[in-house]
Amino acid sequence: MTRFYFVDVFADRPLTGNPLALVPDADDLTVPQMRAIAREFNQSETTFLLRPGQEGVDRRLRSFTPAGAEVNGAGHNALGAWLWLADQGLTGDRPAVTMRQRIGADVLAVEILRVPGEPTRIVMDQGAPSFGGLVTDGARLTGALGLEPRHLASGAAAQVVSTGVAHLLVPLATREAVDAAVAESRELAAILAEAGGEGCYLYTTAGDDGAAAYTRFFNPTVGIAEDPATGTAAGPLAVALVRSGRVPADRPVFIEQGHRLGRPSRIRVDVAGDRVRLSGSGLVTAQGELRLS
Repeated sequence: MTRFYFVDVFADRPLTGNPLALVPDADDLTVPQMRAIAREFNQSETTFLLRPGQEGVDRRLRSFTPAGAEVNGAGHNALGAWLWLADQGLTGDRPAVTMRQRIGADVLAVEILRVPGEPTRIVMDQGAPSFGGLVTDGARLTGALGLEPRHLASGAAAQVVSTGVAHLLVPLATREAVDAAVAESRELAAILAEAGGEGCYLYTTAGDDGAAAYTRFFNPTVGIAEDPATGTAAGPLAVALVRSGRVPADRPVFIEQGHRLGRPSRIRVDVAGDRVRLSGSGLVTAQGELRLS
């Protein structure tokens, strides 16, 4: 039998944040089996833990969506895996330890932080930022989101940004506009393909709860209708906000997501030049066994 776990990532209590299905000790699984398991769990991503396979790497991770697309960025798929490893005592018991993970072709640092009386926090490096194309047809873009051009924020452009995975960041004027969006998957996927983006991250900087942005994420290109917490999009957004001067460069960037789905999540990103670090906590909420034969 094959063990599996569920981890609620970017959560401070069960049944919030973004649920991750995790399969440890997955070296004997074939890629078709991994894809079939991801389809069975039907979470936005299922992560498989593998032996590192090279010097200087502690763990190798592979993640798949229910549609079978492999996800190579360091987001909740990786953060949840390290939360599980820490929960199982597989990262030691020091207050701070740094390890290295391989995701796709990238080898990235991961820090596990423990403070007595507080949940374990995982801090992960993402890739260096890169800025892609703009989407300037506001009517077409908002139409694909069930909105109107008046819902777009003034003074900011919809642009593809990557810190490992390229996503289209779409600035909206209000939280009400973010919550009102209804993605038309086929047209949105066409826009993303033309722009060179994988997913679409709607955001607004309006609000007074201490968060830098309030967000929702749609990714029809890999079969994700909506994701409650998206680390691979939060990193690019934090970079864009810092580079544009909309948030201070010397402070953590907190991003709210998942409220529209009833799974509130708070994501932290620290930006220092080209170094982007995603962090958060969570908890293991379920475990079981898969019968594959």
